Amino acid sequence: MKQYDYLIVGAGLFGAVFAQKAKEAGKKVLVIDRRNHIGGNVYTKDVEGIHVHEYGAHIFHTNNEEVWQYITGFAQFNRFTNSPVANYHGELYSLPFSMYTFNQMWGVVTPQEARAKIEEQRKEAGIKEPHNLEEQAVSLVGTDIYEKLIKGYTEKQWGRPCTELPASIIKRLPVRYTFDNNYFNARHQGIPMGGYTKMVEHLLDGIEVRNGVDYLKEKEALDALADKVVYTGAIDEYFDYCLGALEYRTVRFETELLDTGNFQGNAAVNYTDRETPWTRIIEHKWFEFGKDDNGNDIPKTVISREYSSEWKPGIEPYYPVNNDRNNTLYEKYRALADKEGNVIFGGRLGEYRYYDMDKVIERALACAQTELKD
Repeated sequence: MKQYDYLIVGAGLFGAVFAQKAKEAGKKVLVIDRRNHIGGNVYTKDVEGIHVHEYGAHIFHTNNEEVWQYITGFAQFNRFTNSPVANYHGELYSLPFSMYTFNQMWGVVTPQEARAKIEEQRKEAGIKEPHNLEEQAVSLVGTDIYEKLIKGYTEKQWGRPCTELPASIIKRLPVRYTFDNNYFNARHQGIPMGGYTKMVEHLLDGIEVRNGVDYLKEKEALDALADKVVYTGAIDEYFDYCLGALEYRTVRFETELLDTGNFQGNAAVNYTDRETPWTRIIEHKWFEFGKDDNGNDIPKTVISREYSSEWKPGIEPYYPVNNDRNNTLYEKYRALADKEGNVIFGGRLGEYRYYDMDKVIERALACAQTELKD
């Protein structure tokens, strides 16, 4: 007789949501994570009353009412709106690309003038059918914005020339002919009050969690504990990279506590020139309007500089590189995974997909519903 119905490998969003639904269904669950904390990449650490996003900025946004109703049962969200600023050699521009950006770049004041400027630059570039990210970007926003606000940032982020990146990457960026600098065009948006760690604690309430446990190093003993495994780690690592390693981009953070109340005046400032080595600076306190949990102003601040680089085994993978080579390799691993009868693969690493947080929750809820329907 096994001790648990489910062993859940990974205490991030996918694992925590599945665990909560399994417990709700009367199942006995054990959650393990090789890190010394819960929350996965949404983990927030308290520093001087500031909830620091330890693994990069996470801003929750969704149009999915089911997901919103579900997650707000475990946290109250504030009204934070993501409005980044772009810094190009000291020139500041509003993001996303909107009438504010077009006015700052060209001095235009109407949508008609902005469209005409972009069309003029598209024609000058001779682009009819975009074949790569550079051509797609110029088609969307013109040459000036591409050169100042997209090219350098994107090449730092992906470590590849824009001409070698697929056009699909840039299609995710919003372009608006209105004076609206809300980056996410979503019905619901915000940050959980008290931080993401508190939210995940509520999801895992009453569930046994063991941190500092490396599943793949103790696989045989851990598998013996449960009838089924929910695995949210990297799918290629699970199979010991037997078909080769999938590619990721990773991010390194340099985080500082500063003895000042305001470093940059915004939660996120993107450095879009190629010469600045970091991609952006996050000032964490502005995710919660500079206030602590009691509503008091915080006299200090915490900033994180982000550096993007190629992933290697042993460091944390962040962004799957979903090109043809990697997608083909993933499908081969997926075929191996389908033969693992008692293992469910899920989440960003288990499915080798870039997921926003709401999509991770949506996938976990759907997986739990299918799995627990009996």
